[in-house]
Amino acid sequence: MEMDSTPNGNNTATGTQIGATTAVNPTPAPSSNLPRLTESLKLEHQFLRVPFEHFKKTLRANNRVVEKEMTAVISGVNDAVSSDLSPSDAVNHLSSLVSRLQGLKRKLEEGNRAEHLQAQKCRARLEHLESADAEKMSEWNNTRLKRILVDYMLRMSYYDTAQKLTECSNLQELVDIDVFQEAKKVIDALQSKDAAPALAWCAENKSRLKKSKSKLEFQLRLQEFIEMVRVENNLRAITYAKKYLAPWGTTHMKELQRVIATLAFKRDTGCATYKVLFEAKQWDYLVDQFKQEFCKLYGMTLEPLLNIYLQAGLSALKTPYCYEDDCTKEDPLSQEAFRKLASPLPFSKQHHSKLVCYITKELMDTENPPQVLPNGYVYSTKALEEMAKKNNGTIICPRSGLICSYTELVKAFIS
Repeated sequence: MEMDSTPNGNNTATGTQIGATTAVNPTPAPSSNLPRLTESLKLEHQFLRVPFEHFKKTLRANNRVVEKEMTAVISGVNDAVSSDLSPSDAVNHLSSLVSRLQGLKRKLEEGNRAEHLQAQKCRARLEHLESADAEKMSEWNNTRLKRILVDYMLRMSYYDTAQKLTECSNLQELVDIDVFQEAKKVIDALQSKDAAPALAWCAENKSRLKKSKSKLEFQLRLQEFIEMVRVENNLRAITYAKKYLAPWGTTHMKELQRVIATLAFKRDTGCATYKVLFEAKQWDYLVDQFKQEFCKLYGMTLEPLLNIYLQAGLSALKTPYCYEDDCTKEDPLSQEAFRKLASPLPFSKQHHSKLVCYITKELMDTENPPQVLPNGYVYSTKALEEMAKKNNGTIICPRSGLICSYTELVKAFIS
């Protein structure tokens, strides 16, 4: 907003002019939706964090490629200098180094394109957040709802449906399909009892996983050892343990000893301590563990965003009445799926009691006050008036069967 500066002093003419201008063009009052918009934007941490983490990961990968190739080239040059090569051998050696540098150039060009696309995605998301306007929140919220649905579909492995919703809504730069596709390859392999892609992912993100004290790689190595024992390839299992499991002995000795003992107990053991290690559900645990580490790495919430938003709403609706058999069908918590989602949530804190009519399921308030029957049961005036009209002034209590006249009712007052 631009404001004209006013001179110091008591200039009457100027003051009059300013007053007139203010009267004609009053400053617009701030929108009542602005605080709600501000609070809404606070929930978009993951929206910005994921592409930024993906961008950083690509940068780190490109830097590793450069360091590796340049170290090899420099080492090759030093070897050529210290060696007594013939002219033809020197030319061949230099040609191989030039070829290697050309390969590095191609990799860097591909990496540069990937970095550019990811930087563009970060920029697009910032612009999307900046476009949030308190006067056009309906359209912006509609886009956010679609983003949340895509996030849920990707987490539930509905990749094709998520892709179609993304394309028809033009959300390519606002969702993380490419990131989840990376996870899909690892999850599919683990579900096929192949740990190789997961181990490659751990190697690629070794420093980050080490910083977070992740045990994923160790668990994957243990499972590979178990699979060797399962097929009774004990010699290979022992060699594998020396190479890949021994380095973990200082921090995970108890788990390591338990798994090594399977060499003696075999896959058909009846001992529950070791029998469980050969069960197929161990691969399901690895899938869950990978998903958790993947979400941590990219700064995602462990729960789908859809569940988090629904739980936020359900926490305000959850009351003991919601779990009663006569809970109204209009209440979301009358449905089993919502009850399951709300099960870990506390009951909502009600500052004021709410009286709901047993017959109509409508709120009883000053416009529709409660009426007390002689037996002590309370119903709304609206419900009892309709019942009296149908029964010639007679009231029948739907819970006790008591029959009385409408004139016998006593009005209750809500304080």
